[in-house]
Amino acid sequence: MFEHTHPYKPFLFPEATKVIVGTLPPPRFTTGDLKADDVDFCYGSRNGMLWPILDEIFNLNLKFETTHEATEQRKNFLLKHKIGVCDIVESALREKIDASDLGMQDAKLRNLVGYLKQYPAIDTVLFMGGNSKNGPEYFFRRQLKEQGLQLEVISNSVPRIHRLSLGSSRKIRTVSFTAPSGAANRAIGSLQTYKDLKAKNPKFTTFDFRVLQYREFFIED
Repeated sequence: MFEHTHPYKPFLFPEATKVIVGTLPPPRFTTGDLKADDVDFCYGSRNGMLWPILDEIFNLNLKFETTHEATEQRKNFLLKHKIGVCDIVESALREKIDASDLGMQDAKLRNLVGYLKQYPAIDTVLFMGGNSKNGPEYFFRRQLKEQGLQLEVISNSVPRIHRLSLGSSRKIRTVSFTAPSGAANRAIGSLQTYKDLKAKNPKFTTFDFRVLQYREFFIED
C-alpha cells in the first residue's frame, strides 16, 4: 500500500481573500521524482491545467519547468492577487499508484474549516472539482457535517455555487469548478453549454471552456 502524502503545506496568508482547494498532487510529487516540465509547487504537474488556465487568463508568461524561478512566479502571482492554496487531503493510502481521487483510501483531511476561521479575509473557496466521491467539495461537506454546518445552494449550474455561514455575520461563497485535469474532459463534453459553444466554433476546446469558466471567478475584484 502506497502512502500518498501531500508534499506542500497550505499556502495561506492574512491578506488572502480566495483559497484554491483540491485533493492531492500526483504521487511523484510525494516521492520527489518530478519530470523536467513539472513545477515544484502546488498544481505543478505537467499534466495539470490550472496554471496554464491562469497563464491564459492573466497573461503571466509562466515558465513550466522544475526551477526556483517557476515556483516563485506562481507564489508571487498568488500573493499579488490575494489567493491562497489549501488542498483538503493531507494523506491517503493507495493500492494503485496514480492520481485518481477515487483510488484514495483512508484519507486524512486538513481542517479546512479551521483555516477559514483562522484567515477571516477569505470570502471565496474555489474547489478544483465537485461533489463526486473523494472530490474536494465531497470531503469539505463531510467536515461541515461533523461540525453541524452545511452549504446553502446558490446555483446548481456548472460551476456550482454554494454559501457557507460561519457565525452570525460571515458568509463564504464556494465555487466548484470542472476539475483542471484530463479526467474531467468527458464530463465537459456532455455539457450542453460546451456543445453549443463547440457548434459555433469547431476549434473550441475543453481547455477554452475551463478558461471561460474560471475567468469569471478569478478576475473579479
